[in-house]
Amino acid sequence: MKSSATLFLVLALGCVAVPARAQSLPAQLSDRDFWAMVEGFSEPGGSFVTDNIVSNEIAFQQVIPELRRRQQQDAYLGVGPEQNFTYIASLKPRIAFIIDIRRQNLLLHLLYKALVEMSADRGDFMSRLFARQRPATIRPDSTARELFTEFAAVPSSEELAGKTLESVLDRLKRTHGFPLSGDDERGIGVTYRTLYKGGPDLRGDFGGGPWIPSYAELMRQSDWDGNNHSYLGSEDNFLALKRYQTNNLIVPIVGDFAGDHAIRAIAGYLKERQAIVTMFYTSNVEEYLFKSDSWKAFVKNVAMLPVNDRSMFVRSYFTHTDAGLRTLLDSIPGVLNAFASGNLQTYTDVVLRSKSPGR
Repeated sequence: MKSSATLFLVLALGCVAVPARAQSLPAQLSDRDFWAMVEGFSEPGGSFVTDNIVSNEIAFQQVIPELRRRQQQDAYLGVGPEQNFTYIASLKPRIAFIIDIRRQNLLLHLLYKALVEMSADRGDFMSRLFARQRPATIRPDSTARELFTEFAAVPSSEELAGKTLESVLDRLKRTHGFPLSGDDERGIGVTYRTLYKGGPDLRGDFGGGPWIPSYAELMRQSDWDGNNHSYLGSEDNFLALKRYQTNNLIVPIVGDFAGDHAIRAIAGYLKERQAIVTMFYTSNVEEYLFKSDSWKAFVKNVAMLPVNDRSMFVRSYFTHTDAGLRTLLDSIPGVLNAFASGNLQTYTDVVLRSKSPGR
């Protein structure tokens, strides 16, 4: 077993000092380079306790003002479905990687990529996402609440769904040239059916209960000051997301946080381009890493990422009390140092060192 001093040295070697702003991250990835990352950075797919087609984290916007105040964004790492789009559209990193153990999450993000790219605005996108005719009352300045209320009143259309799925697959395979397998195509179809059948009232498969928010409720949320940052909260937010998708700058990766390849491959790519990870959104994956005793492997992977003193973890903490969900911030170098010093032994230790900005 390594001593604390030796372990600290191993971890510190990953925290390479690089310029505060990247000079060589691309403004756009070619389709070939995008897919080379998707395939080359990914690990074999695994499973999780839920499908996670839609988030259940109602409080995830509360940390956005603090993150905006901290720094110019470089590279974003995240996990899970659509909540990443809100963080990306709001914080505007230079590149984003979505790492998830389930290949189905990668397929979900490819589905979203095609839907966003094909859509001129929020109304157009929601019409495709939920396979419902666009209400005539939708306006460029419609709020998220108004959008979802209007679309909730329109029934889904199997004909429109069929045409949309055909267009999605055509865009991914022919326009982009992504070599999707038959299983990939079927997986995209199954995921799309879940989305449009569920519609604005779709809730994640998290064991039931009234605490689970709907898609509409997630998009209507705001920070403590009442500002809605969701990717469907304004046309500007949606168009920001569209620029990322069109430029191939949201790269979905199949990977285990404690695996031996995905995070390390991303680390190597960023170091070569003198970029830092300014935000790593982990949801509550760390809780599961402690349960499976793979937390140490995760920390060692994180230690390979290029970071600086402003690089932050964003984690979701389900309190299992009436307080519900909290979104927490923590320093990535601080976690590495605490781990090396032996001060992180349990998931509770991780939560207690985190901060919850706002009220």
